[in-house]
Amino acid sequence: MSKMIFDKVESQIKPERELDILKFWNDGRIFYKSMEEKKGAKPFVFHEGPPTANGMPHPGHVLTKVMKDLIPRYKTMCGHYVSRKAGWDTHGLPVELEVEKMLGINGKQEIEKYGVEAFIKKCRESVFKYEAEWRKMVDRGGFWVDMEAPYITCTNEYIETVWWALKRFFDEGYLYQGHKVIPYCPRCGTGLSSHEVAQGYEECEDPSVFVKFKIKNQENTYFLVWTTTPWTLISNVALAVHNDHDYVKVKTGDEYLILAKARLGELKSEYEITAEYKGKDLVGTDYEQMFKFVKPDKKAHYVCAADFVTLEDGTGIVHIAPAFGEDDYQLGVKNGLPVIQPVNSRCEYTDEVTPWKGVFVKDADPSIQKFMKENGILYKSGKIKHTYPFCWRCDSPLIYYARHSWFIKATAFKDEILAQNDNINWYPDYIKTGRFKNFLENMIDWALSRDRYWGTPLPIWICESCKTTECIGSIEELKKKSDNCPDNIELHKPYVDEVTVKCSCGAKMKRVPEVIDCWFDSGMMHTAQWHYPFENKDKFAENFPADFICEAVDQTRGWFYSLLVTSTFLHKKSSYKNVVVLGLIQDKNGVKMSKSKGNIVDPFLMFNKYGADALRWCFYSGTSPWNARRFFEDAVMEAHNKFLGTIQNTYAFFTLYANIDNFNPLDHKIEVSKRPLIDQWIKSKFNRLVRKVREELDKFDIMPAAVAMEKFVEELSNWYVRRSRRRFWKFNLDDDKIAAYLTLYEILVDFSRLLAPFCPFITEQIYRNLVCKLDPKAKESVHLTDYPEYDEKINFEELESQMALIQNVVYMGRSARNACSIKVRQPIADMIVKTVSPHEKEVVLSMKELIDEELNVKNISFTSSLDDFVDYIVKPNFPALGAKYGKLVPEIKKYLETNPNNEIAKSINKSGEFKFEMAGQEIVLTKENVAITSKSREKYSVLIDGEYGVALDTQLSEDLILEGYAREIINKVQNMRKEADFEILDKINISYGVMDEGKAASIKACIEKFDDFIKSETLADNIFNDKSAADSKEWDINGVKMSIAVKKA
Repeated sequence: MSKMIFDKVESQIKPERELDILKFWNDGRIFYKSMEEKKGAKPFVFHEGPPTANGMPHPGHVLTKVMKDLIPRYKTMCGHYVSRKAGWDTHGLPVELEVEKMLGINGKQEIEKYGVEAFIKKCRESVFKYEAEWRKMVDRGGFWVDMEAPYITCTNEYIETVWWALKRFFDEGYLYQGHKVIPYCPRCGTGLSSHEVAQGYEECEDPSVFVKFKIKNQENTYFLVWTTTPWTLISNVALAVHNDHDYVKVKTGDEYLILAKARLGELKSEYEITAEYKGKDLVGTDYEQMFKFVKPDKKAHYVCAADFVTLEDGTGIVHIAPAFGEDDYQLGVKNGLPVIQPVNSRCEYTDEVTPWKGVFVKDADPSIQKFMKENGILYKSGKIKHTYPFCWRCDSPLIYYARHSWFIKATAFKDEILAQNDNINWYPDYIKTGRFKNFLENMIDWALSRDRYWGTPLPIWICESCKTTECIGSIEELKKKSDNCPDNIELHKPYVDEVTVKCSCGAKMKRVPEVIDCWFDSGMMHTAQWHYPFENKDKFAENFPADFICEAVDQTRGWFYSLLVTSTFLHKKSSYKNVVVLGLIQDKNGVKMSKSKGNIVDPFLMFNKYGADALRWCFYSGTSPWNARRFFEDAVMEAHNKFLGTIQNTYAFFTLYANIDNFNPLDHKIEVSKRPLIDQWIKSKFNRLVRKVREELDKFDIMPAAVAMEKFVEELSNWYVRRSRRRFWKFNLDDDKIAAYLTLYEILVDFSRLLAPFCPFITEQIYRNLVCKLDPKAKESVHLTDYPEYDEKINFEELESQMALIQNVVYMGRSARNACSIKVRQPIADMIVKTVSPHEKEVVLSMKELIDEELNVKNISFTSSLDDFVDYIVKPNFPALGAKYGKLVPEIKKYLETNPNNEIAKSINKSGEFKFEMAGQEIVLTKENVAITSKSREKYSVLIDGEYGVALDTQLSEDLILEGYAREIINKVQNMRKEADFEILDKINISYGVMDEGKAASIKACIEKFDDFIKSETLADNIFNDKSAADSKEWDINGVKMSIAVKKA
């Protein structure tokens, strides 16, 4: 046997084949070649969001990688130079918490005891704990990103650029120390920024208590106040009302309570209103201190006015504790209120609060409620479910806590940030104008400093003597201003803490102890990845701003925000032009994936079981990237079996027959315009697909492109290949067969290029076998080729329209067959077709052979109306009729039940209406006020689709029945050939027997009449009537029980 043109291709996809492709890519450095070959071309700039490498990759990471990999691959094949520098986010609490867990220590006190330097060394070691797993995920998924030269946020070079930026903020007056209420994590011992808080909201249950504050000099009279944080009552210094709200004093039992009139529903018993006030009338009223553990150092415990007081819940009177609420703090500043803060940095009560000293404040809530109940302070209590902020890293509840911290004055250039947001293309756009813009409009100054250890040190030095403050912007500046800075200084605690700076007053300046928010680190990647401005100025200029970034929706208040704030200040523009926002990953039931729920699907298991292409395609199809996406094994399996499986089967089909015929496509050439119509049609369809995919990917809208490709593959397999099979099967290699080979070959090769950015593995297999196998001068990888372009010369719109008509006729014919339970293998005598125009009739006739083969009909005839083949049923659309005819509807219903529906329906179908008189009124029936259905008349099966329809003649003559037997026998023999693993060209002998003696004569007549037909279709030399033949198998042949055996001749 001569050497095969192409490697043998199995019809089943095996994920392990992808490993061979990975080896080919890695050995040949194909990814790096794809970039190298495009150097000097127009750049398309992609910025990679840095993951934290001390945690295992999960499905959410795979989703972002899948989406981020596609666009750079596509742009590269379109001729752009796309650098893809990987990054690692290495600082912050995630690393510290991991190290604490590893060392078996808990909290800052134990870290200090262990030793900061030793702890920092462990953090550095931990940073890349799971790097191998990340590299494995990136490699196995076919995600092309430059892991050989990544940016790493903990390197001196990266930190130095961050210091440079902070000095810019400081010099502008935008980096300052302030005393504010900030979200604070007691477990981590540090404050958080507003964008970090936004990522950690969870639903929880908290106390809901109504308490009584005794008014001074008024017997048994109280302000009724609601709170969900009883622990803050110990720090109460004021109550707030709204000047313009209406308040009342009510008598209930022996007590008098004051509250908002609109909130009287909160009272638990009958009451009598004894007085009414405006809020402003209550301002200045003194009341008694509820808890007297700490004596205020200023005037306190009186009513203030505040605009933030609402009537939506509570009592319309708000308890004010400036130490534990931003609104409270600002009101305190405005009114000169004291700050009572008997809570330490672990959010435990200090010694003054004797009943609860050393108790975590939220843990004290039940005991405080008990105390208030016993002392007549508690009016009523319950529970409330609401969303509350938790630490996004350790899941501890956050406490709003007044403390000194360092801030970036982002509000000072808020308008510029909003203006830059207007210049960004957001996908979807509603994030730009909704979620993100709303966040920007309500932004507050960025709480930058963290009271932690493993992070970029805040480069602020303060003089011990004159308190002069200085911000250092580079290593060179630090060395210049210091007497003790080592040449090899590491820019981390505790090393930089040991470096002092000379003050102009002659004293020493020491660095403040804080590190900075790691989101500032990652948000500086647009500049710091190049160690700008210290080097790589050209590289920075070439790669700023990014054309494309992509992350999950939770990054709108994380990385997207930090990138925009830093770049707007430093470079006066956004660091990104286009951003694709990804929806979150859910399980098959729409529940968010989490370890605690046990619903996480292991991506590596999916890689190994179904392959990376299947997992990738699962994410591309089904829904737009920005929608929440359900990810489960069955979805991956469907992508593997349906879409990719169909491609593989088509590819295997081509190579099988091309190898049989020793067909080399490079040896033949037939112009597309000279090929059969079905070839021209599929080429035109593919050409249109190319335009569609390019249009969608240029808009970063992946799903429509994926859906279009799925539809094309379905038509390629179930229409083009299905209708062209006999062209491949025939023995002589005539022009028709050559055209079929050339067409399918070109489609497979070009489709492999079109699909390559989506599914890089199967497309590489197809390309290397079909192209590289034949042409030694061809690009060695599909990923080094150019992306297909739309070709105006292969645009046959009229032909596509005609084929769509034929497909519709066929689909209607199939449905009509299904309706009367007649298999396609059973020939029928006649199909009557209703088309709209004479031209369409001509189209159907011109492709009659195709329809005959698909539907197995002997004759096609035409009609202008299918009325003679159906009986119509007309029923009232009650809402529509009732709106117009009211009480006459029951009579109209009777009319329809007692009059010929066919005439009514025919009139409506023809003229759009049917009129009749009833009770002296003209009734007009239309398609809007009646429902018309049809039922096939006896001997026909009818399917109507709008203005089109078909009627099948269901009467079967004896000859038709015999031919039906023959086609069924052929089908069963072909199945048996496959099961026996015969070669395509193997000759066979067929033996059969009939179990149903009453049908033996009919089967014998069938064999005699269609002997040649059966033999030619099955490559049989002989057909024997022998029911005792060995290895026979029983079959149902259109109701006749038969045994069939096949053997090689």
